[in-house]
Amino acid sequence: MGSGMGIGVIWLVVALLDKIHVFSFPTPTQRLFSLETRKNDRGLCEVTSLASAERQMLVFPGHKLGSVQLVDLSCTEISMSSAPIWIAAHKSELGCLALNQQGTRLATASNKGTLIRVWDTASKHLLVELRRGSDPATVYCINFSRDSDYICCSSDKGTVHIFAIKNTNLNKRMALPSGGILGKYGESQWALTNFTVPPECACICAFGSNSSIIALCLDGTFHKYVFNSEGICNREAFDVYLDVCDDDDDLQ
Repeated sequence: MGSGMGIGVIWLVVALLDKIHVFSFPTPTQRLFSLETRKNDRGLCEVTSLASAERQMLVFPGHKLGSVQLVDLSCTEISMSSAPIWIAAHKSELGCLALNQQGTRLATASNKGTLIRVWDTASKHLLVELRRGSDPATVYCINFSRDSDYICCSSDKGTVHIFAIKNTNLNKRMALPSGGILGKYGESQWALTNFTVPPECACICAFGSNSSIIALCLDGTFHKYVFNSEGICNREAFDVYLDVCDDDDDLQ
């Protein structure tokens, strides 16, 4: 389930296994339209969250493997008979989706979790391909910074990665000649910087103020790091926001 806002309009979006329902909310609450999707076990869908956004977008898995369907919610009437607008994002099932606050950028990861791709929602062109890692991983979360200069992502590998997407020259690259036996892998853009959180523990991450990243983990830990364009990343705060105890522990 998600929600988004347009000028004078609030949408409530509900993702089911193979359908997306869009409602007006809160008054009057009524279903505006429904769309069929590919089997969507993860309930993937994203909607533009900013009322003054440049583009009011809804994105979700398309019918084709690895594709993302895009719906412009600013249209006064959605024609169900019109051809769907979609991006062939990956060759395998989608694992994670994210929109920036302006609705102009879309980030995608497959269920392999090795690559993150960033797309222009207007032209549907690929802007940059980023390498999270070489081993398959479950990507829990992707988020854009408010100015869309950076994205962050978390996975079950226990690492939060930060990538530059405006000035991609800031991202790290392998110190190898282009091409060669590693091909495109040797030319990959790697994270500007990263930090670790408890591995194999579900974690969400997002940008805070003053170039900070906040990560909240299912084990009850809170992590806050600050970073700069040179790739230096330092911990600013850590806390345990939940008391996680064994069932056998005595209650006081």
